[in-house]
Amino acid sequence: MAQDAADPAAPADPPAPVDPAGAAAGDDGRIGTREAARRLGVKPETLYAYVSRGLLGSRRARGGRGSTFDPAEVAALARRGRTSSSEDAASAQSPAEADAGGLGRVRTGITLITADRYYFRGVDATELAAAYTFEEVAEWLWTGVLRRGVRFEAPPQPLAAARRTAAALPADCGPMDRLRVAAIAAAAADPLRFDLAPEAVLGSARSLIPTLVDALPPAGPTHRGSGPIAWRLWSRLTARPADDASLEVLDTALALLIDHDLAASTLAARVAASARAHPYAVVSAGLGALDGPLHGQASALVHRMLADVLERGSAGPVVAEYLRGGQGIPGLGHRVYPGEDPRARLLFRLLERVPAAAPALAAARDVLATGARHSTPQANVDLALGAFSLACGMPAEAGETVFSVARTAGWIAHALEEYAERPLRMRPVGAYDGPRPEQPLP
Repeated sequence: MAQDAADPAAPADPPAPVDPAGAAAGDDGRIGTREAARRLGVKPETLYAYVSRGLLGSRRARGGRGSTFDPAEVAALARRGRTSSSEDAASAQSPAEADAGGLGRVRTGITLITADRYYFRGVDATELAAAYTFEEVAEWLWTGVLRRGVRFEAPPQPLAAARRTAAALPADCGPMDRLRVAAIAAAAADPLRFDLAPEAVLGSARSLIPTLVDALPPAGPTHRGSGPIAWRLWSRLTARPADDASLEVLDTALALLIDHDLAASTLAARVAASARAHPYAVVSAGLGALDGPLHGQASALVHRMLADVLERGSAGPVVAEYLRGGQGIPGLGHRVYPGEDPRARLLFRLLERVPAAAPALAAARDVLATGARHSTPQANVDLALGAFSLACGMPAEAGETVFSVARTAGWIAHALEEYAERPLRMRPVGAYDGPRPEQPLP
């Protein structure tokens, strides 16, 4: 499953009955829940919200009733600023979060996620992706203005540097390796990369995205010039001729995947932007965080699973192997959607129009039906991406490439927001859990 939202950590110890002894409830000079909450000026529920976010350590009291806290840690938290006036444990912002620019809850006007939908600047993202091209949706996310027919162009010098560098990698390197070095090479060829004025950043974004795509080695006849990004990316992913229905799926997938709130890679990009890294470095930070099985690589797992289903003729034995190994079924369930991922819903609808996708779609439906007997997870976007890449004769890593190219636009949108904030605000406060001072010199 693609990691597209922060996974709230479970509290170090779940809320327990308030310890009646207050300050005397602790051991080793520690204080109890009631006293810690009093010193911070919050309710016990808010205190445990701080614990769940790693802002405050806690320990079970002797006898198992309530929790105890280090008074020095409580005092340090209180000194970092005033607590939020809200006492709601789900939305309270601690002094540490305020000093860190609200790292627990980062203010953003880009993407809103609800139980079954998500929105780009207040507009349903699936409706945007169905109506407009990837480039047009990217412009909407960056500027709040829709520019019909916009095209992105790769400048000759950065593109030449990116191609040379990507081509110099060993032949068995994957597309993610080539994208990462292409971004670095393009940055080195752009002397204006340190200009963080909004228009300069937008210019870098409009040139970097096609540079990354055109730096990838072609899998078939290449499409050069001012064509849409999806049209040019297709020839980097498969040797099959492009048809209109398949290109529509690819373009829509790019638009859908531009952003999804503060996923791990987006948070990494915002941290880099907070330190005033230039846009190429922001994208490099995002690409680094994306490279993992729980984020960008998830669709590759789905691709291989569906290929296995088609080879065996049934999803039953394939799903059984995942469950026997204690693994989740790739492509099922999403941490922010209790039901079906709205991105998957749209992509599956479009895939119905692609004749070559019929076997992969049948395999995906078989996986869903088999998985439903075990639990009730529904399809996420990785299941749709894996079915698409398999149906179009692409390698398993193709979904990750689509994800990376699309999310580059989202990282730039977050960088533009972050450049307008106070520098270095994305600085969390560590919850130190090591030996207490003063320790003897080793």
